[in-house]
Parts: sequence; C-alpha cells; structure tokens
Amino acid sequence: MFDAISMAAFILSFIIVALTMKRTDIRKTLLVTPYARNFPLPPGNKPVFRWIHSLMEELNTDIACIRLANTHVIPVSSSRIAREILKKQDSIFATRPLTMGSEYCSHGYLTIAKSGGNSRDKSEELQIDAQKGTEEADNLVRYINNFCIKNGGFAVFDLRLVMRQYCGNVARKMMFGVRHFGKGGEDESGPGMEEIEHVESVFTVLTHLYAFALSDYKIVSAAMRNISKYNDPFKTEPQDFLDMFISAKDTDGKPTLSDKEIKAQITELMLATVDNPSNAVEWAMAEMINEASIMQKAVEEINMIVGKYRMVLESDLPNLNYGKACVKEAFRLHPVAPFNIPHVSTADVVVDGYFIPKGSHMLISRLGIGRNPNVWDTPLKFDPERHLYNNKNVELNEPDLNLISFSTGRRGCMGSNIGLAMTHMLLARLIQGFTCDLFMAKPLHAVGTPRLAPQVYPT
Repeated sequence: MFDAISMAAFILSFIIVALTMKRTDIRKTLLVTPYARNFPLPPGNKPVFRWIHSLMEELNTDIACIRLANTHVIPVSSSRIAREILKKQDSIFATRPLTMGSEYCSHGYLTIAKSGGNSRDKSEELQIDAQKGTEEADNLVRYINNFCIKNGGFAVFDLRLVMRQYCGNVARKMMFGVRHFGKGGEDESGPGMEEIEHVESVFTVLTHLYAFALSDYKIVSAAMRNISKYNDPFKTEPQDFLDMFISAKDTDGKPTLSDKEIKAQITELMLATVDNPSNAVEWAMAEMINEASIMQKAVEEINMIVGKYRMVLESDLPNLNYGKACVKEAFRLHPVAPFNIPHVSTADVVVDGYFIPKGSHMLISRLGIGRNPNVWDTPLKFDPERHLYNNKNVELNEPDLNLISFSTGRRGCMGSNIGLAMTHMLLARLIQGFTCDLFMAKPLHAVGTPRLAPQVYPT
C-alpha cells in the first residue's frame, strides 16, 4: 500500500522521533523527552514498510513518530500498545485518513471500514452460511480433481489462483447468490475470464488503497470500474447480503441505505473477503510443502478425526486443532499486509505513557507484532506447535493481539468469523484432498495428486 517512489516525491522533509518517557508518579504524569534525528528520504528501490521497520530496529523501540510534512505517522510493533489503541481507547482512534483511493473505492466514504468518520460499535458479526462454504469447498476440490484426471492423474496448478478464486466464489455466493458472473471455465467449475478479471481488480484496489501518487489513483479508478461493471447489475435483483441491505428499513419504513450506499457496502465486503484468507492459506501451503513433517501431521489429524471416506465439513473444523495451529502460524509469520489500515486520533491522548497528538496516523504493524522476539521464540520459524501449549483448543482469534489475524475494536473486521471459517476450510480441503509437491515458488504452483479414493471426490 505504500509506494516508496511516490512517497519520496510527496514528502519534502521529515523528522524521525523516537518517543521516550518517564513516569514520575502513580498518576503517570508524562514527561516526554524527544530524541530527534534527520534521515534521508527512503531509497526508491526499498519498500517503505521495510524502511520503517529497520528504523525501529535501529532505534530499538516498539513505537516511533515519523513526521511527514505536518502529519505524525506513528508505527507500533508492541501488542501491549496495540491493545490500548484497538481496545481500551478505540473510540479515539475510530477514524481513518482521507485519501483519494479510499474515497473512490468507498463511493465517497459511504462504507464502514474506510469511512473517514467514527465507525459503528461492532456489536454484530457477519456470518457465513455453512452450506455456501461447503458448496464452494466441494467446487474447489472438484475443479482440482478433474484437472488431475484430465492430465493423467496429476497436474500442475496455480495455488494462488485457486485460493483467490475460492474466496471470490464464496464472496459472490454471499453477496449475489451466484458463483460466476458469466459461464465460468470450460468445465463450469473453474473461473472464467470475468471472475479472473474481477478478483485481480479487487487485489489491485487493495494494493493501492492508501497510496499517494496520482498515478496510483488512476490505477485504482480503472480497477474500480471493473469491479463496478460486475457488481452493479445485481442491484435490482436482491439476494443474500444484497437482499439484507435492500430490505433494511428505518423506523418510518423507509429504506435505510440508498442504492449508492448499498453498492459501496457490497464493494467493501468483497474487498474484505478475498485477500486475508487466500494469503494465509497460500503461505501455509508453501511452508507445509517445504516442511514435509508439518504437512504429514496435518494429514494424520484429518485422517484420524474425519477419515478417508468423506470430505472435511465445517462441523469438523473445531476439532482440527493442528490445522488451526497451521492457520494461526501463517497469520503470525506472513500477514496479508505489513500494517493494519491506518487509524487517526481524534484528540490528543496518552497511550501507554506516550503522548499521541491529535490527527496522528497510527500504523499497527502486523509484521512487527507477529515477529516480535520479545513475544515469540524463534519468530522467523514456521512452527504451528507453538500454539498447542497445554493441549488447549487453539483459538484463531488472538485476544492479546500477539498476532493480528483480523483487526478488532470499532474498526474491527465485521467478517472475521467468515474469514476464519473460509481460511481453515480452504486449507483443510487442500491438504486432505491432494498431495502437493513444489513446482514453482512465485507465484506458488504445485504438482497435485489426488490423495483419496475416486468415489470420495465431489462429482
């Protein structure tokens, strides 16, 4: 989301300030001692998030202040500080920065997550229909199995494409009640050109959502035109979530949402559904293919709990503890983005003893928190067993925010339950149904071979 060249062109000068503090009494009276240094602009060939993290490592701090023109940008890599921002004082940080990209994709800030104003209290979670999730998991397995059969029993397939299209299918079924915008692929189970274009456009918008340059805005607007081309025709045919939005009425019986607001909410939910689950499973599969013993443990767990004569169902997922640990470890080590979407402070505030000026842009570092060596032993190692302590049931949500799967607080993800269910089901079906060997690392391609008897696979 942060383009180094664009940022360098945008920023005239800035100062890096590592905030230090002294607590002199039990009331936590704050004495801020600024330690200021001038730094050159970030190099054009280095992602800005790496530059920020390297500065924080150099300064040996979990919180810093980067002054960009008149704006204080404050990255945080401490779960303790993140808890105070996202939980204890989330009402103060419940707004977002105003950018061209976020304004355009939210149809003028008509949505919840990207609105510039205060969000709603997250009292309700969106829920996935278990039948829709199972249908798309069946469709996924059918597609790969048919591909293998046509190629003599095994096939090379693009794991990234498969995972993203699975998530896109689930999103389309939830929003519109359809799997495909057109006819789909040749066998009617795989994606057609319409679905590929739609999902690629969604990822383009997500990549450039908080970018700075005018050229990025042009990229976002082109991708949004593609998304709208497929989303908008459904506005007069209410189904599922769309039906819920259209049917919503206020106390006077009038529609709660306008057509424009409905389109904005649908687009936002589509953006929120596809990236995190597909990224987590892609990385989990890459790590498990690379470490055969981890893959074998996950397969053995499924064989023991589910067996070899039927496919994994959503009701099985709570019992697949090792599989959940693999998903959780992927969220920790390989987050979908280096930072959460920025939060903006609406008032001067003290957080964990640090003074945060009004209007500061808070960047909660998913990467820094998930790889914090003060929290995690061997933080760069993919080790699912670190989450299996005391034989307790593995919870995919992390209440202490020692890793961030889906954000929390007033700006938390409404669809976190959907996302977690999609992620675990996708991984479970892939490792149950197919033996995968590495073919190409980037983008991730695997040689897949059906693992179960032919009659087990959906037809």
